[in-house]
Amino acid sequence: MAEIILKIIGAALLTFAGSLWIDKLYARSKELTFPKKISARAKFRRLILFFALTILFNATDDLFLMAAIFLLVLMTLTDFEQYMLFDAMTFPLAIIGATYAWHNSILIENFFAAVVGGGIFALFAVLSKGSLGGGDVKLIFALGMWLGTEKLFNVVLIGTIAGGLAAVAMILLKKKNRKSYFAYGPYFTAMTIYFLLAP
Repeated sequence: MAEIILKIIGAALLTFAGSLWIDKLYARSKELTFPKKISARAKFRRLILFFALTILFNATDDLFLMAAIFLLVLMTLTDFEQYMLFDAMTFPLAIIGATYAWHNSILIENFFAAVVGGGIFALFAVLSKGSLGGGDVKLIFALGMWLGTEKLFNVVLIGTIAGGLAAVAMILLKKKNRKSYFAYGPYFTAMTIYFLLAP
């Protein structure tokens, strides 16, 4: 019971700190997709962040995984709110992932996955002429450091399908058109959390 209470307190503190961090990153950025709708699009951010961290933290006792979950949830929120993935979150995710992989003697395998996965997405980014952003490329590299080849492939495959279905739904509902930008990052981060916590 005491452990659960501590995790709830930790989730509350990280909710405040994480939301403040996001606001500071937004204030410094000149590339926000919805710069005039920051408050409106972040209306339920703290509530979502608190409940997500509380539930997910109670699914593990591994501090490495808790750090990854914290960053992945924040990145999910920024990509939904502003279609932005910040290097200030992606780089720590990759570094902690490398440390985690080294600690578990899978660094070489995961580094290979990160380089290949990031390289393929970098190629897609060039071929798509901007439809796929650099933030997505860096995210895939960071996820590779955590997941290794097989799990990264599954995350990309399932995330792409889920994101594609969501994009089709938004087009059919006339909330987007075919030329609109679609955020795939949240689908990759959500699937990554699943694979990190799955038995």
